[in-house]
Amino acid sequence: MLVLATLLALSAAVSAPPPTPPPPAPLRTLRVDYVHSGKAGDERFALDGVALEGPWPGRPDRLLDDSGLGKYRFEVKGEGGRVLFSRAFASIYGEWEGTAEAKTVPRAFHESVRFPAPAAPVRVVISGRGEGGLFKELWAAPVDPASPFVDRAPSPAAGRVWAVVENGPPADKVDLLLLGDGYTPADQDKWHRDAQRMAALLFAVSPFREHRADFNVWAIDTPSEWTGVSRPSDGVYRHTPIGATYDAFGSERYVLTFDNKRMREIAAAAPYEFVEIVVNDRKYGGGGIHNLYATVAADSAWAPYLFVHEFGHHFAGLADEYYTSPTSYEPSVGRPEPWEPNATADATAGKWRDLITQGLALPTPWAKAEFEAAERDFQGRRRAIRAEKRPEEEMDALFREERDWTTRRLAPFAGKVGAFEGAMYEATGYYRPQADCIMFTRDEVGFCAVCRRAIERVIAMYARPSAAGR
Repeated sequence: MLVLATLLALSAAVSAPPPTPPPPAPLRTLRVDYVHSGKAGDERFALDGVALEGPWPGRPDRLLDDSGLGKYRFEVKGEGGRVLFSRAFASIYGEWEGTAEAKTVPRAFHESVRFPAPAAPVRVVISGRGEGGLFKELWAAPVDPASPFVDRAPSPAAGRVWAVVENGPPADKVDLLLLGDGYTPADQDKWHRDAQRMAALLFAVSPFREHRADFNVWAIDTPSEWTGVSRPSDGVYRHTPIGATYDAFGSERYVLTFDNKRMREIAAAAPYEFVEIVVNDRKYGGGGIHNLYATVAADSAWAPYLFVHEFGHHFAGLADEYYTSPTSYEPSVGRPEPWEPNATADATAGKWRDLITQGLALPTPWAKAEFEAAERDFQGRRRAIRAEKRPEEEMDALFREERDWTTRRLAPFAGKVGAFEGAMYEATGYYRPQADCIMFTRDEVGFCAVCRRAIERVIAMYARPSAAGR
């Protein structure tokens, strides 16, 4: 009997399934910080540091960026030069380079790139667009994830991380992080309401509305000593957690933060791929840079437009299609073909040929002269309101008048995709896909067909295929 029992025990041991191996440890995120400096035509880079962050939030099967977007691209190269990871992006330096100041005054900006922490030493390569829109290597740095000089300290103390919208694991979703700036401890209830309202504004607009289930929206509480952020042209200066400020590049409506490192250290407490900085201010303003961040003035009457328009820049690399408002950028030379998906120098619009309305003339006639005449009046009145520092309500009233006029005048062209001249801050030589779009006016028309397609392509890059398109 003893022999039989032993044989039965051995047989059971042989036939038993092997123990289930433990799940692999989640990939961590590596952040490379560097300084991007110089002036127009003379770019320079210098390594600032490397930091290990929390779990990588992205899809492990979409490590290479094939979007064709971005003024810059970074690649992580392993043994033999194999590309392990890549992403397209734009930067504050890249925008500043187009200003008049950049021709004479060198400046430096702090930047970061983030990618899944590799198992072995890699080479991080940053390339920029050169002649013909082709990427050319600008800088490279070796990165060893095992180096003792990689900063492994926890992120600096930040407030509570909480879910505004949570639809699944970060690796399966597009992860958007909202950071509030200029909210005091007494403003925290308002910040929570504002964060929820901002998410609702985004998902009220197509195609984000149809893809709400493909997103997570996270928020971090970042109490500030001050209510509001800096507005230098109004004589207002604030030291706030994120460092957001109006008047970037001398444009009173352009809101950016130049404290990239501080923003990244705070953001590292949450999973994120995209960032929106929500400023606790009433003055009209915002900003958006592809794969960096977007900003919005939470209390502006135009927050529904500002949030979605600026997020379009950040998320899908969409170009500004307007050209009658003042900007800080110098006119482009030679009309190079833009990398942005919704603008072209090609009057036949080959970039979106498959979407062009059948039988529509190219370039496409529209009420351009009448529009420009009206805009000269609106812009003159706008400048006067700001120069005389009149109440924000007067600016809101002017914008409503402008919106009502442009909506009526552009309505006859609704739904037609062609090549409408006027885009990229230029009245001639650049074309947009439709007469009206949220990237062109503050009209309540949403995104044009080309912009919607560009957004959906980015969603598919970050959300699992089984979730996208629901």
